[in-house]
Amino acid sequence: MPKCPKCQKEVYFERVSSLGKDWHRPCLKCEKCNKTLSAGSHAEHEGKPYCNNPCYAALFGPKFGRGGAESHTYK
Repeated sequence: MPKCPKCQKEVYFERVSSLGKDWHRPCLKCEKCNKTLSAGSHAEHEGKPYCNNPCYAALFGPKFGRGGAESHTYK
């Protein structure tokens, strides 16, 4: 049986496939805000799931500004 990448327990029921792995449905959550995600409706960074907006966009999206304290993330 495959193991859930979040809790490392075997996945029997409540299985959802995402990022090439099988997860327990309650374990597939955004790494930043902890929102429960559904397969195919989220982004991935270094093998970890993030909700598309705002978390992935804020953390890994394009940055705008002149640098330093004036920089901000476009949302």
